Amino acid sequence: MSLTDPMKPTLKSKTKLAPLLAFGAHPDDIEFGCGGVIARETRAGRAAHFVICSRGEAGTSGTPKQRVAEAKKSAALLGATVEFIELDGDAHLEVRAAHAIKLAGILRRMRPSIVLAPSLVENQHPDHAKLGRIVRDAARLARYGGLKELRRSPPHAIDQLFFYAVTPEAEPRDISPVLIDSSAPEILTAWTSAMETHASQTRARNYVELQLIRARLLGVRAGISHAIALFPNDPLVLDSLAQVSRGARRF
Repeated sequence: MSLTDPMKPTLKSKTKLAPLLAFGAHPDDIEFGCGGVIARETRAGRAAHFVICSRGEAGTSGTPKQRVAEAKKSAALLGATVEFIELDGDAHLEVRAAHAIKLAGILRRMRPSIVLAPSLVENQHPDHAKLGRIVRDAARLARYGGLKELRRSPPHAIDQLFFYAVTPEAEPRDISPVLIDSSAPEILTAWTSAMETHASQTRARNYVELQLIRARLLGVRAGISHAIALFPNDPLVLDSLAQVSRGARRF
């Protein structure tokens, strides 16, 4: 189903929206996996911040310096801020309590309402699913006031954790997606420009076309131009059915 509304993306919300925090294992994951969602949210007045957990140093294409520069430019095009953190390094990530506590500290510092993380489906780059698990654990640990490593910062509970799929193969089969309408021309333009900024990666494969076709197929199914799927970690809670704008069944 779709929980979006017909509000124009360039209009600012009258109510201040709590920040959105997106985690990526590599410098391009967020943009390819859910960049259109970021563009829509920032243009609605929500602050967005990226936390990237490597510099793509194990990749075949592009140097770490180049990929960091691409990520900074891409985040700016989407209206987001960005920071890079060190965990185990590209292609060496392991699920560790210390990593979850470190990310929980970022959650307490940024205090987001919505968190986006890579899908837990083990496919493609192994860092993706591992980071998704670490973020899921961090969201729980951020709530615990007695965690000694984080006692200097107040606990924080997010509203919802959503997973995004960098590739079609990483889409969960056992979770009904929430479709975010990304049809507006200004959203598609910002998202496409952000993806194209990662030139070191798009020279190797046409990742931009892949993501746009995915969004187009989801959109056609829902009776709109383009949509991006997010997968909730927990059931969504609505105050009433009035919050459901429309369903995706168009065939």
